[in-house]
Amino acid sequence: MVSQTEQKSIIHLDMDAFYPAVEVRDHPEMKGKPVIVGGGRERGVVSSASYEARKFGVHSAQPMARAMRLCRHGIFLPVRMSRYKEVSRQIFEIFHSFTPLVEPLSIDEAFLDVTGVERLAGQPQEIACKIKQKVLNETGLTVSAGVAPSKFVAKIASDMDKPDGLTVVPSDRVREFLDPLPVNKMWGVGRATQQALNRLGVRTFQDLRQMPVAVLEKTLGKHGVAMHCLAMGIDEREVIPENEAKSIGHEETFDKDILDPDQARQEVLSLADRVARRMRRAGVSGRTVSLKVKYADFTQITRTATLPEPVDDSAEIYTIACRLLGKTEVGRRPVRLMGVSLSQLTSPHNDAQLLLFGPDRASLKRKELNTALDQICDKFGEKSIGPGTLIYKT
Repeated sequence: MVSQTEQKSIIHLDMDAFYPAVEVRDHPEMKGKPVIVGGGRERGVVSSASYEARKFGVHSAQPMARAMRLCRHGIFLPVRMSRYKEVSRQIFEIFHSFTPLVEPLSIDEAFLDVTGVERLAGQPQEIACKIKQKVLNETGLTVSAGVAPSKFVAKIASDMDKPDGLTVVPSDRVREFLDPLPVNKMWGVGRATQQALNRLGVRTFQDLRQMPVAVLEKTLGKHGVAMHCLAMGIDEREVIPENEAKSIGHEETFDKDILDPDQARQEVLSLADRVARRMRRAGVSGRTVSLKVKYADFTQITRTATLPEPVDDSAEIYTIACRLLGKTEVGRRPVRLMGVSLSQLTSPHNDAQLLLFGPDRASLKRKELNTALDQICDKFGEKSIGPGTLIYKT
């Protein structure tokens, strides 16, 4: 336990252009060339681009056809997810060798809490340097690091000097570090939020923290209050290892507000599919399904349902989430964000109640199908297969 007077030491680690970097490591002849990893030309998107490719304006989530026009001499490669996960496991083993408090954010990104381990591994900056060197020595890849007293500041810091960067923000210099940054560096600040802040004359973190909280709350609701705290460097969230997570979920902020209920259901299906896949990867299931909805005016609601038995199947999660959707004003009020999560997590061997005669044939078939789908996604990437109604999202 960390005492109230003890300052946290958080490291955020983010691999540099991870997918292309793995490809270049496996194929050294591509070093120094623009490498783009993603889907096919027709409907595919860029998953990741090397820094050489980014100079041409190529970036992740961009349509592959546009990337090919911008970088005509680029090397375009398909996603090799099984290979990336293999390297990712090696990297996370390195992270875990310094502290058990590792919170994965994705296949190539994590928070580490190194508070109190100075006697064993050195000061936080030294630890970050050791991790960077060990990753380079053992994998040939570079990772950028941010060291700070909170998760929020550490994550921003890791992005300041990419690639292969290290930015340290001491606790007494947090405001000095944050103040000049543009507000769009903050999590959750999309185009609409930035425009709302700009109308208030808020363009930097300093502007945001100096703005009266009452004004932000009136304009942006609770989100405005939370943003004010972050602008002051206040973030008390703990680093939570995934195997100790109290819930697993996904949420998405939409580029354009959603009013069509059919589109809303498609988004819920996409979220349920991703949550279920992540739960199966973690080897857990959950009993409580939660649906989070944030309307265009930033009003936020959550609806929940608790099931008699834990689930990890996307179809079951989707069915429950759609029922919860009926208890909202989706379809009558424009929606800017939705999220689906499961809590009351349990591992299969910890289930208190087992079916008397074992799972029925339909359940076994569904389990076999999920296993096959997961194997395809592991090998070819998250977007390689999924419900047919989600084709519009690719």
